[in-house]
Amino acid sequence: MILLDPLTRIAGIRHGFFTRAGGVSEGIYASKNCGFGSGDTAANVARNRARCIVELASGSATLVTAYQIHSAEAVTVTAPWPADASPRADALVTDRPGIALGILTADCAAVLMCDPGAGVVGAAHAGWKGAQSGVLESTVAAMAELGAEAPRIVAAVGPCIAQQSYEVGAEFRARFVAADRDSDAFFAAGGRAGHAQFDLRGYVVGQLDRLCVAQTDAADNDTATEEDWFFSYRRATLRGEGDYGRCLSAIVIDS
Repeated sequence: MILLDPLTRIAGIRHGFFTRAGGVSEGIYASKNCGFGSGDTAANVARNRARCIVELASGSATLVTAYQIHSAEAVTVTAPWPADASPRADALVTDRPGIALGILTADCAAVLMCDPGAGVVGAAHAGWKGAQSGVLESTVAAMAELGAEAPRIVAAVGPCIAQQSYEVGAEFRARFVAADRDSDAFFAAGGRAGHAQFDLRGYVVGQLDRLCVAQTDAADNDTATEEDWFFSYRRATLRGEGDYGRCLSAIVIDS
């Protein structure tokens, strides 16, 4: 489990960006696959999630996750729901102790947030589409409805695909530049003509800076190349594997 400042310094808050190690799944899902949306068995996924909660909060929290759709939709959680009743959304916020907000990723960035003054936490699934369409803005706005204020929010950006592994086409870059000319700063020359390397981590951190959060830390891992530690949609696609596991990230207010 990876921990990041400044969240580690906040009393009463537990968080973690879990790796793929230490679970029960096998094959391409080995070993701590936490995604029910994969082809892994539901029993294995449930056992892996339970292990994460034990590691996160000694088993005293209840995990909730969303049916992620790469949107800007944020949901306020007031009570846990069954895994098969998850809302279609890409961000969760709560002020209720004991509810662990979980995000699933396999190259996208999980962003965990907390306003320690208001006692409010949030978790967002920030792939390129969600980040560009405003999932981080929606998360901060939903936290504000519970009493949070952006200048008090601290954020941690989890492991995601690194710029050197994220080759994109010209149309991808053009989409970002058309929406915001300043976003061109997050693209570097690619190894092939007409292609570029996209800095997802930098883009997400930049979005948080625009929201004027108090502090942001970001993991420097590359999910696409660190195969022993992370699942990767891009790696699985390039290999023609057909499916892939998902890593869990979570944040909870101590009960």
